[in-house]
Amino acid sequence: MDLETALKECAGALNLFLNNKFADSLELLRPWKSRSMYHAMGYSSMLVMQAGMTFDPNDMDSAMKSLRESLQICEKFRKKTGIVETITNLWYQQPYQHLTEEDMHAELCYAEVLLQKAALTFLDESIIGFIKGGMRIRNSYQIFKDCQAIASVASDEDKSKATYTHFRGGVSMGIGSFNLMLSLLPPRVIRLMEFLGFSGDREMGLLELREGAAGGSLRSILSTLTLLMFHLYITVILGTGDVNLAECEALLKPYVEKFPNGALMLFYTARIALLKGNFTFAQQKFLACIAAQQEWRQIHHLCYWELMWAYSFEQNWREAYHYADLLCKESKWSQAIYVYQKAAILCMLPEEEVNELGENVADLFKQVDGLRLRIAGKSIPTEKFAAKKAQRYSSPKPVKLVVPALEMMYMWNGFTVVGKRPALTESILTTLEEAEEQLRDEPNPSEYHLEDQCVIQLLKGLCLRQLGRQVQAELCFTHILSSENDLKPDNYLVPFTMYELGLLYMQQGDIEKAATLMENIKMNYKDYNLESRLHFRIHAAMNAMGSHSAKLLPA
Repeated sequence: MDLETALKECAGALNLFLNNKFADSLELLRPWKSRSMYHAMGYSSMLVMQAGMTFDPNDMDSAMKSLRESLQICEKFRKKTGIVETITNLWYQQPYQHLTEEDMHAELCYAEVLLQKAALTFLDESIIGFIKGGMRIRNSYQIFKDCQAIASVASDEDKSKATYTHFRGGVSMGIGSFNLMLSLLPPRVIRLMEFLGFSGDREMGLLELREGAAGGSLRSILSTLTLLMFHLYITVILGTGDVNLAECEALLKPYVEKFPNGALMLFYTARIALLKGNFTFAQQKFLACIAAQQEWRQIHHLCYWELMWAYSFEQNWREAYHYADLLCKESKWSQAIYVYQKAAILCMLPEEEVNELGENVADLFKQVDGLRLRIAGKSIPTEKFAAKKAQRYSSPKPVKLVVPALEMMYMWNGFTVVGKRPALTESILTTLEEAEEQLRDEPNPSEYHLEDQCVIQLLKGLCLRQLGRQVQAELCFTHILSSENDLKPDNYLVPFTMYELGLLYMQQGDIEKAATLMENIKMNYKDYNLESRLHFRIHAAMNAMGSHSAKLLPA
């Protein structure tokens, strides 16, 4: 099969995939997957996507087997270089001459498959798997850079060929994704990555991905989905929550018009609505996404997670519980988080309603620690946080958590979302004030009394800041900082509060004061819960403050 026909067939398979015809898409690719690099890559890509969503060992094995086969197919099409030619190319740094079109695409496909194999290897629960994954990522990045160099010296004749658009689109997607993801890392880690040959320029990454998304190539949708993932998830969870929703809508628009019932289009339409604060419309679109297809039930699980939060933002705890319960029963992604989340939501309901549902909150919290996953021998930070919180229920004298569902909402940066709806923010503030009053009236304060008070103060401060009541918000934050010596050293509350106070100063235009607080966290606080998440958020805040504040900070 010639290259141009292969690209057309794969574009057809991609259209089937975006129209929810997942099995048909695989069937179209299957006959040629052992003879065409693009069919092989497309086929294994879909299996990797499925494995990443199910966490099912059989799906993982099928995906890994398919990736190994794809690498062999791509390898057959790559240019074979003899030892003399290799040395000559290294000496003169001209490895790009005499490459055919097929050679160029083979390099690109090989790099993409290698990157997918690296991603799957990271899920292996061993340090060897982790090292292997890292090496594959490095090799993949180097090939993408070589492909970028090939594109930069392409002749006008090469550029006029129909297949060149697809090659350039692949380069933009690869280089753009690497630069964007690396730019999220804190400065110290970036310096190490640069030493290993990586670079992380955010603006360059965004530019490449935007070019890739607009280029009309086979990989345009991948560049689009990477940008959507960055804006709609990464900047919310690991950033300040300041999302470019206008760009997201513009990116999604052509695909919504072409695939109006496509599950991915419905899902991202709903996610954009959620981040705008249009919770009812978001709920409708997530339900439409669930109804759109039944082949990949894992997409339903993504919708359940989002619906759980959409109802939590409205404090409709009964509906939120329904989706948390479905996740516990159906999804394998993170049972520790799902069970903790379900128990946390039940804590927000009256006791008689919990009994009505036939649930035992204490028993659920006791299960959390035993459900934790390990990747490369390491705990997942959010699971570790949940397990530590749930420990209270395992002691001989259990101590109830206060507003645990609202605390988890903060961990996923949900207060920046609910802040778009002042009436709902006021409603959450009322819930916090009621919990504060109950704590104040507690006749026998527990050892967690101060910690619970500080959790409430932090969440109150967030609500007040969202409502524009900055003086009151600052009082809440400084109240926690004044209790620092009496809180446990590994507690997350003090560094996270300092960060939120820094954002408050940033809002007020006092960049120097904000930067000093961020510096203090980085220099003086270690080994607390969700430390890496806070470092990502600090890095994002510093970028938002601009180069002036960045100069104030030692990396």
